[in-house]
Amino acid sequence: MHTIVVDLGYGDAGKGVVVDRLCSAEPVRAVVRFNGGAQAAHNVVTPDGRHHTFAQFGSGTLHGTPTHLSRFMLVDPLALAAEADHLAALGIPDPLALFTVDRHAALTTPYHAAANRLREQARGGSRHGSCGMGIGETAAYALTHPEDAPRVGDCTSRPRLLRKLALLRDRLSDELGRLPAPPVEHCAEAFAAFARSVTLTDDGHLARLLAEGPVVFEGAQGVLLDEWHGFHPYTTWSTTTFANAETLLAEANSAGGAGAALRLGVVRTYTTRHGPGPLVTEDPELARELPEPHNGHGRWQGAFRTGHFDAVAHAYAAEVCGGVDALAVTHLDAPARCPGLRIARAYGMDGRLVERLPAGPSVPPGDLVRRAELTAALAAARPAVWDTPGPDPAAWSDAVGEALSAPVVLESYGPTCADVKDLRETGKSKYVPGKSSGVYV
Repeated sequence: MHTIVVDLGYGDAGKGVVVDRLCSAEPVRAVVRFNGGAQAAHNVVTPDGRHHTFAQFGSGTLHGTPTHLSRFMLVDPLALAAEADHLAALGIPDPLALFTVDRHAALTTPYHAAANRLREQARGGSRHGSCGMGIGETAAYALTHPEDAPRVGDCTSRPRLLRKLALLRDRLSDELGRLPAPPVEHCAEAFAAFARSVTLTDDGHLARLLAEGPVVFEGAQGVLLDEWHGFHPYTTWSTTTFANAETLLAEANSAGGAGAALRLGVVRTYTTRHGPGPLVTEDPELARELPEPHNGHGRWQGAFRTGHFDAVAHAYAAEVCGGVDALAVTHLDAPARCPGLRIARAYGMDGRLVERLPAGPSVPPGDLVRRAELTAALAAARPAVWDTPGPDPAAWSDAVGEALSAPVVLESYGPTCADVKDLRETGKSKYVPGKSSGVYV
């Protein structure tokens, strides 16, 4: 069975260690990335102390698991080269040999990144918390100018690539002024080198991968940042639910069969986010008690913020995903280190007790207006009903599973794959294969 890994929060829930564990337990044919781009930051620490923050490579790379970037990815060749260099320094002989990319994936360029930063600076105190890496610009330009947007396949044709890059630069410069970015010719040379270093694939490649063995689909960011379901405007230009992965699976099934996939939602025992936007359970004291060695203040994102476990928001995330089959709960070592850690079961919001946020239709016209209205209401919401499971990790695992109406199959007690328990292997999981999504038995 394949596995789709999705973060049910604002990102940073521990997708890296979950994918690392899945790839360490049994042979995995590939890790497939299906949303976002180089702004992803999935931390993996090996038992011998090596650390890498995965952005475009899949988080199973240190086990030798290949990575495939699907057409839904936004590919940044310059960031990829830097990531490959770091992986090589960690002992991976030829990281790019493990890498395949769909020719139809959009390219993120220095012009996108420069425009992104100029727009974010212009927002002043109303910043959205962008990573400043051009992700939103890449998606917006591809939607507005689909025929002119640079794509991975263009890197094999210098004339076509030069034309598209120059047009992109000129359009953004006309709108925003001179962009602090390198000449088009320099970008084209770097992108051509990228195309020579990795394997570019056709439409049938993923179907072949799926037929050859189990695949892990690794999501980026979190559902509470989803472009349609997140709390607008503090969102990403990316579909962060299971939707893209399930589209790819459906296409593969129609081409000859890909098999079923487990929809695995990831949450940590406390809720965090980068930058501005709702965080109803935020508690500055927690940041001092639960330091984050791999998360901190970002120049463009803003501060890394910490709150108690927000059962209302995470249940909303699970619902807008259409439910999850199972959960991976990370940071189960935190309750013992922070005895005051709690679970918020309901909000006080607009003079009412709110236990469930309205999910609404999937993607109707005007949906972002309703999401923005919900965001404004959340800004004034406060936790009103608390649950305190105590320091026992088992109590936390049960409480989280009950709150999100899904069985826990993975429990993480530390940063390495050796710290992750697969309850299916011990017979302690309440997950029953074949049950419908969202069933807690």
